[in-house]
Amino acid sequence: MGWLSRSPTWSRHRVLYQQTFYFTDTDLDDPQRSHSSRSYPRQTPPTRLRRSTVQQLPYFRQLVEVCAVPLLNFSFQIVLECGSVNKMAPRDLPPADDRQPDPGAENLFRESNIPPLRFAFLCVGLCFGLGLSMVDASIVATSLYTIGVEFHDMERINWVALAYTLTFLGSAVFFSRMADIVGRRNAFVAAFLIFFSFSLGCGFSQNMDSLIVCRAFQGIGGSGLFSVTMIIFPEMSPPKARNFIAPLIGMVISTSGVLGPILGGIFTEYATWRWVFWINGPIGFVAMILFYASWPDAAYVPNIHKRSWKDLDFLGSLLVVAASVLVVFAFQNAGHSQVENPWAKATFIGPLVAGLVSWIGLFAWEGAFERLWSKKMAALPLVLIRNRVFAAVILNTIFLGFSYLAALFAVPLRLQVVNGKSPVIAGVMMLPMLGGTGVGSALTGALSKKRNRLSETMTVGTVLVTLGLALETTVSNSVELEPKFLGFLVFIGLGYGMITASATMFTTTEAPIAEHAPAQGIIAQSRMLGGSIGIAMSSAILAVEQRKHLAGMVPSSVVSSLGNGHPTIIPLQGAAVRKAYNDSFTQTMEVCAIIAGVGVLLTVGTYRRNRGSLEDQRDEQIRTENERRGAEKGAATGIVGSQSSGER
Repeated sequence: MGWLSRSPTWSRHRVLYQQTFYFTDTDLDDPQRSHSSRSYPRQTPPTRLRRSTVQQLPYFRQLVEVCAVPLLNFSFQIVLECGSVNKMAPRDLPPADDRQPDPGAENLFRESNIPPLRFAFLCVGLCFGLGLSMVDASIVATSLYTIGVEFHDMERINWVALAYTLTFLGSAVFFSRMADIVGRRNAFVAAFLIFFSFSLGCGFSQNMDSLIVCRAFQGIGGSGLFSVTMIIFPEMSPPKARNFIAPLIGMVISTSGVLGPILGGIFTEYATWRWVFWINGPIGFVAMILFYASWPDAAYVPNIHKRSWKDLDFLGSLLVVAASVLVVFAFQNAGHSQVENPWAKATFIGPLVAGLVSWIGLFAWEGAFERLWSKKMAALPLVLIRNRVFAAVILNTIFLGFSYLAALFAVPLRLQVVNGKSPVIAGVMMLPMLGGTGVGSALTGALSKKRNRLSETMTVGTVLVTLGLALETTVSNSVELEPKFLGFLVFIGLGYGMITASATMFTTTEAPIAEHAPAQGIIAQSRMLGGSIGIAMSSAILAVEQRKHLAGMVPSSVVSSLGNGHPTIIPLQGAAVRKAYNDSFTQTMEVCAIIAGVGVLLTVGTYRRNRGSLEDQRDEQIRTENERRGAEKGAATGIVGSQSSGER
């Protein structure tokens, strides 16, 4: 910026630039100063600004300079603030470690002070990554039948969806821990590369085997995008923007699940199912470049301590994967089985027992790990589980993930089969739920702006979801769609938006700063764990109703096509098909309402009597983290001092 400050053009229009943006002389001389010390736009200019000479210019020239010159100079400012892929880091700032105070000082932990413009671009990249990972969990729902027909393999078509779900579920906690080792930025970029590389691989697959394998690796990348985004957002948010981040996250998560079936139906009907995966390539590449370009220098980010690979709890990570995946795999086997009683088969009992044993082994191992290696990174920190509020949030996330995702898959299928809607129209009719999630997420941030009302917000959201699910059971099986069907979706969307945003904000307030990364990974994995079991339950109920109403009436190939979201109905048996699918939908909503009702009871555990504002809780977390780091540095200094005295 030095060459620009010496330019005659810059000197001549310096005052005009100041009056336009209300920056001070010091800000213009040193644009790389910390954002916290920069002067902000105000309604009246600061008194120390020099008087402008522009008023003496002719009107036309004044108009040109007021419009054009500040725009040009502001463009230079954008480049300097946001940087490019080779970021213009502040060269006159000392390294981040040198800027930290002494062990006896208070501020051993530094919060983010990223400039607003750079943070805005960073948010765009993060939102695209988070949205893509969630969209791909449901975008194939309306494409499965077409894929199975093209590959002549309807028996394994459900593995296209299941492969993504299982690897997504198993990798969330591991990726959150990896972010502590390689850094937040590098973990996010690695997840993005895995995700859109294997997305392209899915689009170019020539057989079912390659498609399933690529979907599995795509799920690993999607899990990384989800969990690392949930870590970066709260950590990088400036203090004034922190209350708006959780609603933004909730809005992206909720709307992405609804957009998936819509986009899948559009691509399948008007282009080809391969675009369901190809679209991730260009969007993901642009979002990754935008994220990398807007990532600030180390002096502007929180000084999170990096760990080494030797600190990672490998056995605990393996047990987390086994415990989560095996339980979901058991329910998925039962859900897609065509036998009379799938719950008594070895394909259900075997994985379920192995998964439950893995859960028991996980908690036993983590207890021993905490006693023996307390300084290392536990895969499942028990300090989080012992927190009553956070434990209640985890359980509520599992139960409401069960209900919401089961409804998210059941509603479009009912619209197609019972009401005869096309995949695109069925997706569009999910927009009331989408709008409700956006409003619910925004309300959460507004309600807790001055005082922590997260417990009340989560309770109200859970009640709304329960109410919406219960009301959906009153819809008849007529071909003509009842308007109240769409109205009840608003209750579900509104409530789930409030729940998702509240869970994200609870994580930032209840988890210690040192355990923030695994806490976000646990919430992400809990949501997918509950949702996966809910979808499997919905599939199992549908299979039972198909055997009850359609046995001997409809060929198994047609039943299979209906189960994969294709509304092909034989006219003579149309009433029986509609009856089967309406009954399965009603039973699914009943089960989901009961599960959500249990979630209402769990929200009691999130209540605290003595609560201040979210900012007060954040200040308390920072104070605790400073004390912890001070104690660690003091202990390290004492060890070094004793060693030195021993040598002397």
